[in-house]
Amino acid sequence: MFNYIELLKPRLSATVVFSSLAGYLLATSGNIDIVLLLKLLTGGVALVGASNALNQVYEVEIDALMERTKGRPLPTNRIPIHSAFIFSLILGLIGVFLLALINFRCAFFGALSSLIYVAGYTPLKTKTPISGFIGAFPGATPFMLGWVAVTNQFSLETGILFAIQFLWQFPHFWSIAWVRYEDYKTVGIKLLPSGYRDHKSAFQIVFYTFWLVPVSLSPILLQYLAINSKLQLSIIGAFLIFLLGVSFLYQSVQLLKTKNSIDAKKLLICSLIYLPAIQIIYIIDKYI
Repeated sequence: MFNYIELLKPRLSATVVFSSLAGYLLATSGNIDIVLLLKLLTGGVALVGASNALNQVYEVEIDALMERTKGRPLPTNRIPIHSAFIFSLILGLIGVFLLALINFRCAFFGALSSLIYVAGYTPLKTKTPISGFIGAFPGATPFMLGWVAVTNQFSLETGILFAIQFLWQFPHFWSIAWVRYEDYKTVGIKLLPSGYRDHKSAFQIVFYTFWLVPVSLSPILLQYLAINSKLQLSIIGAFLIFLLGVSFLYQSVQLLKTKNSIDAKKLLICSLIYLPAIQIIYIIDKYI
């Protein structure tokens, strides 16, 4: 059982759960529907877990060569590949079914995200750096999906939530790719935008981090432009998000200057703090 849990990458699944929960809490009027929320979170975890497991089925030979991944259940033969494949398909179907019980849009975009991750991002990782851009789409879905679960519609708000997590993907995963560059290089995985730890890759990281700041602040910008939005942000909340954004941007600029792994690790830590922190600020702003 623990081997199958490991196959699902629980830490990554936890990020999905929190983002979906944040989107739900921002969309709901205050009356929490426990049954709907359980369907959303369980369905989301099932789909993400299935995608992660299928990713490992596809990359079992690559995982066996990398120091970081050679101890996973499939390279060590703790789980047969055919068992992992069947388990993943069943789990994926359960995830789509649970999301379909909420509404069609949740099921459709959940399934589409899983498909893009498995059939797009995974096989392209060893072929082109564009894989990172493709992988950002499914990675950005959970925050938005929480809102769609409540409202059953796509709107300006869903666009903002999607854009925040979409832009965040780039400094986050490229900092990982920078730190693990040598490990990835041995198996031909190409995730950095230029393919190398160079000025072009670092500049791209700064570029996306820069645009993440105003997008994260867009709810208060819309208020000043008198554009109706259910996403609200107070002056204090906006100030805190601005400080987080400036810190995040500063660290990305440091990487551009030094191009060393130490600053890439610092940027990775910043990314791990940034997304849940602004989600918490959004939630607190709404309910306090």
